[in-house]
Amino acid sequence: MSILKKIIYLLLVSFLFIQCAKENKFLIEKGKVGYLTKETTVLELNKIFKQDSIVSNLLVDKLENEDKLFSLGDDDYKIFSSEGEKLLEISPTKQNDSLSKIKSIQIFDRNYKTDKGISLQSTFKEINENYLVNKVETTLTSATLFIDELNATIAIDKKELGLNTFSREEVTLDQIPDIAKIKYFTIWFN
Repeated sequence: MSILKKIIYLLLVSFLFIQCAKENKFLIEKGKVGYLTKETTVLELNKIFKQDSIVSNLLVDKLENEDKLFSLGDDDYKIFSSEGEKLLEISPTKQNDSLSKIKSIQIFDRNYKTDKGISLQSTFKEINENYLVNKVETTLTSATLFIDELNATIAIDKKELGLNTFSREEVTLDQIPDIAKIKYFTIWFN
């Protein structure tokens, strides 16, 4: 009987370990998105996302402009799942440098969440209840929320605010409806 208990215990521990690893794969924290940290280099992306596809603007630019001496393309890396879904877009601190660290990560997959449950599916009310919005900046098409606790910016489309797109009208926190949805979610590593 004790061997059976040991096997069950081992299976339970293994299941919990696998479950925690899956959760960490999609966890957003200050200075961390899944397995990516402030110390991750561009060179390590292939190892971290070996089950996924990585597309670099540099590769596309190189194929299209082989005769050009310089490239004006950004050195961004788009990560796609094996099913073809866009997960992340990663920008390095230094262009054309494989040892460069990561500057920012834009989230595209709804599975990525903070420990307080904020994801691309969240509303302004959920963001405002869980995090202090330190500043709001208005662009032509959106209101950008700055959350220092995560070192993140969250953009909300002006259409969600009931404002004319391309207006220069400033937006304040009290103007944002509780049901406004996230347009962009970016984590900054600098």
